[in-house]
Amino acid sequence: METNKLSLGNISLPTLGIGTWAWGDSLFWGYGSDYGETEVEKAFATAVASGASFFDTAEVYGLGESEKLIGRFLKQTTQPVQIATKFFPLPWRFGKQAVADALTASLERLGVEQIALYQVHMPFDFFMGQQTLMEALADEVLRGRILTVGVSNYSATQMQQAHELLAKYDVTLNVNQVRYSLLTRQIEKNGILEKARELGVTILAYSPLAQGLLTGKYTPERQEKVTGARKLDPKFSVSGLSKIEPIISQLKQLGEKYQKNSGQVALNWLMAQGNVIPIPGAKNAQQAAENAGAMGWQLSSEDVEQLSLLSLNY
Repeated sequence: METNKLSLGNISLPTLGIGTWAWGDSLFWGYGSDYGETEVEKAFATAVASGASFFDTAEVYGLGESEKLIGRFLKQTTQPVQIATKFFPLPWRFGKQAVADALTASLERLGVEQIALYQVHMPFDFFMGQQTLMEALADEVLRGRILTVGVSNYSATQMQQAHELLAKYDVTLNVNQVRYSLLTRQIEKNGILEKARELGVTILAYSPLAQGLLTGKYTPERQEKVTGARKLDPKFSVSGLSKIEPIISQLKQLGEKYQKNSGQVALNWLMAQGNVIPIPGAKNAQQAAENAGAMGWQLSSEDVEQLSLLSLNY
């Protein structure tokens, strides 16, 4: 059985976290329509109780609302919780003070003095430059306001550069947050995963269930269930759903074998890749509990390999 923890520099994180883009975001996710603060607070409490006590947010999620919600929820629990948030490199942000100010605002919204992980949301640096950006992050590690440093959506080359720049200040790059799932395996082909392993960088896998495709909820026969932005995505069309049927079928079979659901099997496959932490979203307690059900057990190496081969050319 796995230990349910991964060591990242100065911190230890659960092998699964919760992504909170949908918390407070009404524009893309419809927060405030069919779900709201009550539902996401229950998702938070359920995740913490289930051991998935790591939450990934960002200053731009819901224009700060996601951080504010987490800040309120933190006051309601006595359990240890670890938070990651992100700095968005806007064009008018230049100079180290811009990073310090953005972090101050995030900490205030979260109601904490220190966070486990601070990430650069995108590799764009505009007028600031990577050297200034990484120096500013290193300063915050020395100040003690962040424990570990990460990046997001960085290529293998960009990750290498960030790693080298931070090393000048004796700070380690610990994380690269990228899209990764059974249906999104580009990081295995473009050098990101290989470089992360070489540098000892942990991958935070966002959209690990491919926006719900890997849960088995959407099928060619039930294509009418597709709503919102998914309607515009060809992967959710009848032909797109037909294409992934063999993968969905295999996930269901393995789910029966391990007494888990399809999504839990898909998340466990990601964990089996080594030094990968999936961060699926959860809008309510049920989704949070289902996500946490991917922890505490392991697919056999044969089943991991079979899933890998089946989804290789998707």
